[in-house]
Amino acid sequence: MADMTVEEVMDRYGPSEVRVEDILRPTDPNFEPETVALVTGAASGIGWATALALAANGLSVVGMDLDTEGVESVRERAEALDAEGRIVPFEGDLLSESDCAAAVERAGEAGELRYLANVAGLQHIDDIREYPTEQWDHIHGVMLRAPLLLTKHAWPHFEAAGGGVVGNMCSVHGHIVTGGKVAYNTAKFGLRGLTASVAAEGAGRIRSFSVSTGWVKTALVAKQLPETAARRGTSVEEVVRNVSLGHTRLKELLEPIEVGNLFVFGFSEHARHLNGGDLLWDGGMKHTYA
Repeated sequence: MADMTVEEVMDRYGPSEVRVEDILRPTDPNFEPETVALVTGAASGIGWATALALAANGLSVVGMDLDTEGVESVRERAEALDAEGRIVPFEGDLLSESDCAAAVERAGEAGELRYLANVAGLQHIDDIREYPTEQWDHIHGVMLRAPLLLTKHAWPHFEAAGGGVVGNMCSVHGHIVTGGKVAYNTAKFGLRGLTASVAAEGAGRIRSFSVSTGWVKTALVAKQLPETAARRGTSVEEVVRNVSLGHTRLKELLEPIEVGNLFVFGFSEHARHLNGGDLLWDGGMKHTYA
């Protein structure tokens, strides 16, 4: 059995508090309160950090999540950091197309919608022969179907604004896979296909990119670690050392704000040639896997 609870794992491997100096601040004329970014999964983890980073860069951010208290917490943190932009909470279910459409409509009401960050994710660990079909459907609904729906509904707003950018939260598991995560693995490979498809149809005016990281200090990861340890009959510490960081060259977990900064860069004018491509931030895992 695992030797640490999720709470203990979060205390040890959870994210650090975000400071102003941790946030990337590129120059971009569209980074202003009249411009809107829609961020999913904004109540926690990478979505929370991405929403905060974009608000700190002056954007109005519609944070979509079922956990409105979590989104309220990022709004409070943005205010504490004197962010030039603002956080607009939106309670919505990514499994509902009407909620996805309503989130885009709310983003359009908040200003000129130019950016969409599909960050929300979840995980279930099981072998293929035992994998629950309902978990497959749920994971793909949140992580693959919803990004398509949000992109579809945001497309007219992007055209009206003269351009837009879709950023998709992928993973090193969209490049290489580990066992027990068949739904997650296939969803992440699918997101890279969606990213390329947006670029193919966007004609240079609507572009896209994905972000592929290794292990990040989030609640999603914290919940996986005891499960993985129990499944492997080992300790959480050994899972972090041998599984999470075993094949990386840089032996440290990413902070969520470091991933949020990748979305800031990807949305900015400095990344205008990033279209359909992937920002692989995996500590060297994929290219030096040994």
